[in-house]
Amino acid sequence: MKRSDFLKISSLFGGRMLGGLGLGLSSCTTDPTGTKKGMNSWSEVTGSMAAHAAPAIPKVRVAMLGLGNRGSSLIEMLEWLVTQGHAEITALCDVQPTYVQRAADKVALFQTTAPLRIDDPSGDGWRQACNPELADLVVIATPWHLHTPMALYAMEQGLHAASEVPIAYTEEDCLALVKASERTQKHCIMLENCCYNGEELWLLNMVKEGVFGDVTHAECAYLHDLRALLLDATYYHNRWRLREHLERDGNLYTTHGLGPVCMYMDVLRGDNLSHLVSMSSNEAALSKALRESEEPELQAIASRVKCGDVNTTLIRTTAGKSIMLQFDTHTGRPYSRLNKLSGTGATHYGYPSRLYLDHGPTWDWHRWQEKEAYDAARAQYDHPLWSSLKEGITANQQGHGGMDFVMMYRLIRCLNEGVALDLSVYDGALWSLVGVLSERSVAQGNQRMDIPDVSGGTWQTKREHPVFRGV
Repeated sequence: MKRSDFLKISSLFGGRMLGGLGLGLSSCTTDPTGTKKGMNSWSEVTGSMAAHAAPAIPKVRVAMLGLGNRGSSLIEMLEWLVTQGHAEITALCDVQPTYVQRAADKVALFQTTAPLRIDDPSGDGWRQACNPELADLVVIATPWHLHTPMALYAMEQGLHAASEVPIAYTEEDCLALVKASERTQKHCIMLENCCYNGEELWLLNMVKEGVFGDVTHAECAYLHDLRALLLDATYYHNRWRLREHLERDGNLYTTHGLGPVCMYMDVLRGDNLSHLVSMSSNEAALSKALRESEEPELQAIASRVKCGDVNTTLIRTTAGKSIMLQFDTHTGRPYSRLNKLSGTGATHYGYPSRLYLDHGPTWDWHRWQEKEAYDAARAQYDHPLWSSLKEGITANQQGHGGMDFVMMYRLIRCLNEGVALDLSVYDGALWSLVGVLSERSVAQGNQRMDIPDVSGGTWQTKREHPVFRGV
């Protein structure tokens, strides 16, 4: 790299970009060649957290780490739970004092006790919040590279950890989270909100009720034009998310599409992901946006974009089902997660949602269900969780249409009741590991990558998904 380019990039991202909240990137960077993969260590996993029920916590004390776009929104999703006595926000932490003040003002609108405020710009203060005398649960909504070290530290201090996605992006870190959760017997859940969306829960319920027959194939994705946000000077602090696209190539954000599909296919509850192949297109759209920017610093790094515009990953399950997973945040297009599901009884396409019911060989195969029949199916198979929380969903539409509220409701209420969480550390590790292996496959010429068993063999036990259990 030319010295002039280095200085421009350093100026763009700043020193804090390298250190985050007081933690370097040395243990959290990606490993596309697989030189640190440690495959043999997965044999040490016991599976003890697959249906783990921790002691009940009548009122969950929550420490919030990261109060930017996501953390601020999650505070709003906790309001009802706080006012009903199910939770209390006890700590607020961010490197930006203005974010801490904004969050404190928000909490004061619905909670009488003031949480501890930690606004240490050096980035080291967050550890104060990981104190079992202060909190039972940490909610991590920081830049990606901090998710794993924060979750690990919280569990070692005796707290449950709930992290935004992805929970890790090296195989080493996926394994470390699994082993730490098993060793400490503390929950480590990835906050995959799309598993709690109305459409996805509806499909899951139809699968359970046999509408789809034998499920054979799914297509899922994260297709979201983020160019404006990636280039924005303030939306992502120090443009941390843009840096990911300069350094990595593969599926950088697997879980919004893959999580619900794994639920449809009983992955880790009777089936497992076996292997994948992944390839990326050439890169063009993001570098074009950088070149056309009015900021010289952005123009200077246009040639350094590494992530291809579109990544496509093909996955096969142990039972023979297939999954097509895509990632594209560079291309101009409407938002979509695809959400296609096919079986012997039905096929669904999302964005917009369309349903076809298979009545056997017919000449009428080109028609989706008409609106009346579709609406009847939505009403008949609406997931009981979604239908039971309609009031809270309506009141929290700012949380991605209500699914964020449902996600936080389930997390807190399961901890209140002392029952297993809907998603375990194995779910988060597996869905994140797919991203790791997609990068490795791309780096190695689109080679097949076998997916290790992250569950200690517990995937072989057929179990109904916990999201059907009421709390």
